[in-house]
Amino acid sequence: MPMATPGYLPFHPTPRKPAQALPPNACDAHCHVFGPAARFPFSPTSTYVPVDAPKETLFQRHRHLDFSRAVIVQASCHGADNAAMLDALRSGGEDYRGIAVVAEDVTEPELEDMHEAGVRGVRFNFVKRLGGGRPLGVYRTILDRIEPFGWHVVVYFDAEDLEDLAPFLRGIEVPVVIDHMGRAPVEQGVESRPFRLLRDLLAGDGKFWVKVSGPERLSRVGPPYADVEPVARALLRTVPERVLWGTDWPHPNMKSHMPDDGALVDWIMAVCDTPVLRRQVLVDNPARLYWSGG
Repeated sequence: MPMATPGYLPFHPTPRKPAQALPPNACDAHCHVFGPAARFPFSPTSTYVPVDAPKETLFQRHRHLDFSRAVIVQASCHGADNAAMLDALRSGGEDYRGIAVVAEDVTEPELEDMHEAGVRGVRFNFVKRLGGGRPLGVYRTILDRIEPFGWHVVVYFDAEDLEDLAPFLRGIEVPVVIDHMGRAPVEQGVESRPFRLLRDLLAGDGKFWVKVSGPERLSRVGPPYADVEPVARALLRTVPERVLWGTDWPHPNMKSHMPDDGALVDWIMAVCDTPVLRRQVLVDNPARLYWSGG
C-alpha cells in the first residue's frame, strides 16, 4: 500500500455527537471515499496520496452523525477511476448519490452504468495545485455526453480564478454547483471582489448552486470558524433555495488541523439558525437536486 503524502493528516478518529440533532432525512451533500488502496489504487497522477477512508467508515460516520442521505464526490486522488465511489454507492443504496470525474472519451454504456449506480453529475476541478484545469474544449465534450442523463456539474476552483472562469460557467446549460463557497477569501469579507463575483453569479442565474461547506479550509482563525460565518450567511441570504452543505469527510489535504465532524454539524446548525432554514439546506434542497428525478 502506498505511503500517504508527508504531512497528510488522517481523519478525526472519534468525532463527537452533534450538540443538536439534525432534521429528519438530512443529507451530507459532499463527502468522499478513498481506497482502500489495496483494492482501489490511487491514481499515479494524483498530487497527493491520502490515507485509506473506506465506505465502511463513511457509513459509520453518517450513522453517528444521524445523516440519512449523502452525496459521494469523486476526488482527484482517484482520477477518473470511479470504482471506489461506485462501489460505495451500490452498498449505500437509494440513500446515496454520486458525483463522478470522467474523461472526454467516456462512453454511453459507462455513463449508463454510473447513472444506475446513483451518479447524478460530474465534477470539474480547476484547482491547479490539485492537477486541475484542462482545456475548456474537454469540459464541453463531457457536457455534451452527460446532457442526455439530466446530470449537473460540480465545479471546484480557487477564488482568484473565478473572473476568468465566469464566462465559461455562464455558458453551461445544466445546473452548476460551486464547491466550498467558491473558496472566497473570508478575511476580506463580503465586499471582496471574488465574493461579489460569486454572489453575482448566484443571484443572476437560477442554474447556479453553492455549497457552504469547508469552513475548516477557509478559516484563518480555526475552530469554531467564526470568521467564515459572514460569508456563509451572505450566501444563504442570496439563494437559500440553492444552498447545499456537506462534511467534506475525510477532509483531504488539511494541513493545519483535522476538524471534528460533529463540530462541523454544530457549525452549520448555528449558521442555519432557524428550523425552516435547516430543513431547506440539509433536506429539501439536496432532495430536489439529487433525488427528485429518480
